[in-house]
Amino acid sequence: MDLGSIFFTEDKPKVVGPNYDNSKMSRKDFLKILLAELQWQDPLKAESISDLINNSVKLREMEVLNDFESNVDKMIKSLQSASLFYASSFIGKTVTYKGNVTLVKNGKGTFYFKLQDTASKVEITVTDQNGNVVDRKTFYNLEPGEYPVEIDLPDGYYTVSAVAKDSEGNPIEAEIESKAEVTGVKKEEGNISLETPFGEISLDNLIGIGG
Repeated sequence: MDLGSIFFTEDKPKVVGPNYDNSKMSRKDFLKILLAELQWQDPLKAESISDLINNSVKLREMEVLNDFESNVDKMIKSLQSASLFYASSFIGKTVTYKGNVTLVKNGKGTFYFKLQDTASKVEITVTDQNGNVVDRKTFYNLEPGEYPVEIDLPDGYYTVSAVAKDSEGNPIEAEIESKAEVTGVKKEEGNISLETPFGEISLDNLIGIGG
């Protein structure tokens, strides 16, 4: 009997094409087919006996695959729980992350900009929550690397932008790293993020703790 030609739906056999993907078949349906083969098995036919052995092996493979998938699901849930517990340890702490909204506390704040290429000029602009420009800084002739920038402003969160250009005036990438205080942890659709007064930070964007 060709396993690729029968599929059980609601306990009724359904004929399918010879190219049917057996991997889509559930273990229950596979067992029904195997029992049907046993019922009509001719022990004098070596080819049928060989098919029976092969089918038994396939059944075992399906069982192993189901067990493996079940274990993977358990492992994922366990890792997510561990990540949530790990992320909760950040609550109340200051973290450094990839992003352009930075914290000023006790009148002082520090953020960083990172250059991948040599910059002839880098212009830094700091704006408050209302979009008003509250600080500007300009740096010249900088090699690739990370540069700290200190700002003295009233406490709160500020948005930072960096415009970098090479010697010919072409723009080059300048990545901002800021600081924020974590107020909570959120898990949504398996993804864990850190909550702050201005929004959420993905754990993937976390760079450091403290400072």
